[in-house]
Amino acid sequence: MKLVILAGGSGTRLWPLSRHRHPKQIHPIIGDQTLLQKTYQRLRQGFAAQDIYVVTGKDYLETVSQQLPELPASQIISEPCKRDTAAAIGLAATWFYFRNPQEIIATVHADHFIDKEDEYLRLLRLAESVVKQHPDKGVLIGVKPTYPETGYGYIKMNSQFFSLGEQKVFLVESFVEKPDLTTARKYVSQWQYLWNPGYFIWRVDTLLRQYRRWLPEQYQAFVKINRALGTAQESKVIAREFAGIKPVAFDYGILESAQNLVVLPADFVFIDIGNWRTVKDVLTSTGAATNKGEVISLDSANNLIYNFSKRPVACVGVRDMIVVATDDVTLICHEESAQEVKTIVQKLKETGKEEYL
Repeated sequence: MKLVILAGGSGTRLWPLSRHRHPKQIHPIIGDQTLLQKTYQRLRQGFAAQDIYVVTGKDYLETVSQQLPELPASQIISEPCKRDTAAAIGLAATWFYFRNPQEIIATVHADHFIDKEDEYLRLLRLAESVVKQHPDKGVLIGVKPTYPETGYGYIKMNSQFFSLGEQKVFLVESFVEKPDLTTARKYVSQWQYLWNPGYFIWRVDTLLRQYRRWLPEQYQAFVKINRALGTAQESKVIAREFAGIKPVAFDYGILESAQNLVVLPADFVFIDIGNWRTVKDVLTSTGAATNKGEVISLDSANNLIYNFSKRPVACVGVRDMIVVATDDVTLICHEESAQEVKTIVQKLKETGKEEYL
């Protein structure tokens, strides 16, 4: 099995640290390693270096190579432009299909925190075993919810499909995207619902058949790319065909339509490092410091203060706040408003302040 790290996102809710050319996954947001480095090292605890790949944008290739010197250039798959996760996963599937149509791939994200890493690796291996026994299935790993999260998607399980040792494997009935609080509370109390962290395991020929059925225009682009791989026209064809793909998320384009999905329930904590509030939650839960850089804090508590600038940041009488300072801009917001940082990015774009993006 090959492990594919999806590392092409922009991370606008982690602005001003995360920028267009320097997205969140290449920054040391949690600890001293970048999110990408943490994800790679997590996988290396259970898999060989030659089985780990990264899919990322062409603008990030040099940075990815610098941060993962163990990873050869041949294991970095370049997206010519941003076309969302269905295109990124489809490109990776095509790349592996050209080399081995029966290859199994597992796609994971570069911006997740996992508490029980051994359990995470165990379930990836089990998912590989499920695909080997049932190559017509797509396998998901779902996480048992511990509180009513409204920012995650949910997987609804159906009947049990089979057992692999003590691990039960269930059929997937449906997906729910980011429910309201009342609905999320109901899901936490019912066994059928799991968080969907976006960990997908397929045989690539099975996966590409899903594209042929549910995203036929993307599939035709991948057919042309497959024919060009290994030829002098490879780069030109990939750039042309990929640019013509209509962006759509993998969840919407493939998962919500596919009828051959099973899920492994997981009992580990995953956190999508999607905004500064989640950064603070991870640091607090692990007992790590919530200040970074030169910070002077008086009569203040329960704050996240990240100073990446060359000047000190001073706070007096501040509670429950997020402060992120870079050399050219400073973000100040209440922790409850962390999701709205994306709106600030949009405002900057609308007012032509591209230099801050």
